[in-house]
Parts: sequence; C-alpha cells; structure tokens
Amino acid sequence: MNMTAIAIVALVCWAIVELVNGPRSKKKDKKETAQVNLTNDLEREVAAMRDRIETLEKIVTDEKYDLNRQFDDLKKDKVA
Repeated sequence: MNMTAIAIVALVCWAIVELVNGPRSKKKDKKETAQVNLTNDLEREVAAMRDRIETLEKIVTDEKYDLNRQFDDLKKDKVA
C-alpha cells in the first residue's frame, strides 16, 4: 500500500469514530451540566435553610421568648 491509501483509510476511520462518539459526548456534557446546576441549586437551598434554622434557634433560645411562653402557659392554666 502506498502512503496516500494509508492516510485515506486513517482519515475515514477517524471520521467514523468521531461520528459515533460525537453525539454521546455532547449528551454527556449536557447531563453533567444539568447535574452541576442541580447540585448548585441544592447547595443554595441548604444554605438558606441553615440560615433560617439559625434564626429560629436564636428566637427559641431568647430569654424573652421563654418568658412569654411561660406567661402563655400560666394564662392557659387560669382559663382551664
């Protein structure tokens, strides 16, 4: 075989491999991008929930909240 025929066969084989693998890699890239976006969204949501929980913990552990809860319990005892 001469060098031209070898180059043509190699080029055809490369083109076939690219045609077969091309769409798969694009789908894989889209899937990975979607997963990264979902992960980022979930991380932001978890961070927001942590902030809310911290705020609720501050409210519940506040002395005024405890005192108001005790007053409410006493009021309920008087009514009953």
